[in-house]
Parts: sequence; structure tokens; C-alpha cells
Amino acid sequence: VQLQASGGGLVQPGGSLRLSCAASGFTLDYYAIGWFRQAPGKEREGVSCISSSGGSTYYLDSVKGRFTISTDNAKNTVYLQMNSLKAEDTAVYFCAASLLTTTGLRDYWFSPLEYDYWGQGTQVTVSS
Repeated sequence: VQLQASGGGLVQPGGSLRLSCAASGFTLDYYAIGWFRQAPGKEREGVSCISSSGGSTYYLDSVKGRFTISTDNAKNTVYLQMNSLKAEDTAVYFCAASLLTTTGLRDYWFSPLEYDYWGQGTQVTVSS
């Protein structure tokens, strides 16, 4: 079981990046995928999550309207499109897989404790 996050980089404020989370060894059909980020000296926080069906998505308030999570089950990959990036979005971004569904996912999607598998992080730096 492996999750591979990629797509990070250096971008100017207002710019865009698309992160990818490729899963191998298991199918996304049964797992919700969350994106988390961790800035230096801060706790890991949930940024977004998509349910196993792709029918439900959740976002951190500060990224609503700027970030979009999507899934391509044929490629076993989840994407996080990040637009209008701000300096405060700078962090290492991680993807993770969870068996949470329905109300459990709705209520706890943002908790790292609810995720069973984690990918390595990808650095996102927003700076001029």
C-alpha cells in the first residue's frame, strides 16, 4: 500500500499548482482521500477530503473557493487544484487514505488520526 504525492513547487502569490496523489496496492473505490499540510512549527491540518465515491468533498474554510479536490478512479489518483495561492499556504502537503464514510467522514475528515495510510510530503512554497 503506497501513496505518492507530487506536484509541489515554488509559485508566486496568486499563482496555481496542482498536486497529485497516486495510490498503489489498493483501490480508491473504498477509501476517502484527504490532503493535509504542515507548516514549520505548526500542527498538521486538514485541507480537503474527497469521499470514496467522489460524491462528497470537504474543505478547510481558508481554502474554500480557491482549492478543488477531484478524483480519477481509473488512474487511482486524487488531485488538489490550488488557485490564488497565498503565502500562508506555504507548507509540506501530504495525502492520506481513510476508511471513513458518510457521517464519520463528514464529522472527522480533518483529523489526521482517522487516516490509515500516508504518502510522503510535497513542498509548496508561495513567495515572490
